[in-house]
Amino acid sequence: MKKILVAGAGGFIGGHLVRELVGKGHHIRAVDIKPLNEWYQVAPQADNLVLDLRLRENCFQAVNGYHEVFNLAADMGGMGFIENNKAACMISVLINTHLLIASKDCGIRRYFYASSACVYNGEKQTDPNNPGLKESDAYPALAEDGYGWEKLFSERMCRHFSEDFSLTTRMARFHNVYGPHGTYDGGREKAPAAICRKVIEAGITGKKELEIWGDGYQTRSFMFIDDCIKGIQDIMYSDISEPINLGSSEMVSINELVDIIEDIAGYKLKRKYDLKAPKGVRGRNSENTLIRKYLGWEPSIPLRTGLRKTYEWISDQIVEESRRVRGSNRYNK
Repeated sequence: MKKILVAGAGGFIGGHLVRELVGKGHHIRAVDIKPLNEWYQVAPQADNLVLDLRLRENCFQAVNGYHEVFNLAADMGGMGFIENNKAACMISVLINTHLLIASKDCGIRRYFYASSACVYNGEKQTDPNNPGLKESDAYPALAEDGYGWEKLFSERMCRHFSEDFSLTTRMARFHNVYGPHGTYDGGREKAPAAICRKVIEAGITGKKELEIWGDGYQTRSFMFIDDCIKGIQDIMYSDISEPINLGSSEMVSINELVDIIEDIAGYKLKRKYDLKAPKGVRGRNSENTLIRKYLGWEPSIPLRTGLRKTYEWISDQIVEESRRVRGSNRYNK
């Protein structure tokens, strides 16, 4: 049994990771800035703490007495959030910096940092037919403004703490993670969840129209949460010292993503394209040669399979919320 800190445990990926590690019998300290009732998932077996890890003293409190750190904490969301909250995204650099300092001083044995495909040079993402971004494509640096630069800088911090202080660090560049228990409304949601929600709501309201950001030809790859959780652990306990891609290589256009979700729903919608909305780079895909070389594995859950599970979970949430609202209205009368 290990004593493991999961930072960002109240978030989508963090919540899944905590449940996985608790299920393996580890002693988990789960930390997030959000009030406990706003965590996406709460594992009662964990030591659940509400702390602002941007503050140095809170990082020392969080890691003291523990063996390993998974740092998934960041102020982030989908492209709509990232493009309009660049300063907030940059401030997350304090979390990783202070956690690294505390980990060095408190004798942490292994440290995992959740980076992002947003670190990649934007000039290599202008073609929708992107052949896949290799790890070396992060340089020369031209990262996503704000969020991407914070991630790239924090990768360098991990590297130098390894070089200068012999702290074992591992870094994975996530490519668009989705699945149940994730954000699906409120402005921080990513494309798979946002489109699932819009399609479900169109079916409920009878308004057979779907708004799409951009022209729909921009391309991405999307990784299901189960693949992400496996990849995080495999990378953490590997000998991979450099940042490595963790993403699916199954690239689709946003229009194709909508096609799949409509097929799951069983109906088609009229598409309305908002060309002024945030849409990010033109084409992005994960090139998985290195992860196959090192681990003999890559994320492989088919997009359709993961989307069906995600769609069903979001649909259940929307139906349950509608019931609560109707019940509240009856009570108020």
